[in-house]
Amino acid sequence: MGDTLGTAAKATRTRRSDARRSIDAILNAARIVLGERLDASMEEIATAASVTRQTVYAHFPSRDALIAALIEVAAAEYLALLDDAGLDTAPPADALARFLDAGWRFIGRYPLILNPTLTGIPRPKTNDPHDVVPPRLERLIQRGQRAGDFDRSPPAAWLAAAVIGLQHTAAAEVADGRLTADEAAALCLESTLRLCGSGSGGGDGDGTASASAH
Repeated sequence: MGDTLGTAAKATRTRRSDARRSIDAILNAARIVLGERLDASMEEIATAASVTRQTVYAHFPSRDALIAALIEVAAAEYLALLDDAGLDTAPPADALARFLDAGWRFIGRYPLILNPTLTGIPRPKTNDPHDVVPPRLERLIQRGQRAGDFDRSPPAAWLAAAVIGLQHTAAAEVADGRLTADEAAALCLESTLRLCGSGSGGGDGDGTASASAH
C-alpha cells in the first residue's frame, strides 16, 4: 500500500514539474515571438516553445489569457530588477542611474510592452508596477533631496512622474527607430539628472523649497 501511494505521489510531482516546464517554455516563447510581432498566432508560439498547440491551449485557454499571464510575469521580473538595484542604499545619483538601467533591461526583455496596439489587457493582479514603482522612485528622489544631491524645490512626486514619463518617451523613440537603445539610454540618463538638478542641492537643509530672492 505504501509503495503504491509513494508511486502515485511521485507521478503527480512529475506531472506538475512537466506542466511547469511547459508553462515556462510557452511564456518565454510568447515573450520573444510577440515581442517581434504582436499578431503572431498561438501556433507560432507553440512551435517556438517546442510544444503542441493543444498544450498551449491546455494552459492558456485564449490568446488574451496568455498575454495577461505574460504581463504578470513581466511585472514580477521588473520589480525583481528594482529590488536587486540597491535603490535604497546606493548614492542617490547612482541609484537613479540604476533605476533607469533596470527599466532599459526590462524593456529589452519585453519589447511588446511598448507596442501601441497592446490594449485591453488587464493590469497585473499583484505588485502592479503602475502602483509600486512611482512611490519607490519618489522615495529615492526624496533621499537625494535630503542629501542635497537633487534640487529640493520641485515636489519629489512630480519629479518621479517626470522621470518615468521621460523614460517612456525615450523608449518610444527607440521603438519608432529614431534612436538606438544606447543613444536613448544615454540621453535619458543625462536629461533625468538635469531634471532632478543633480548636484545643485537647491532649497534649505530640511528638504523644503526655499523662497526665491528678488
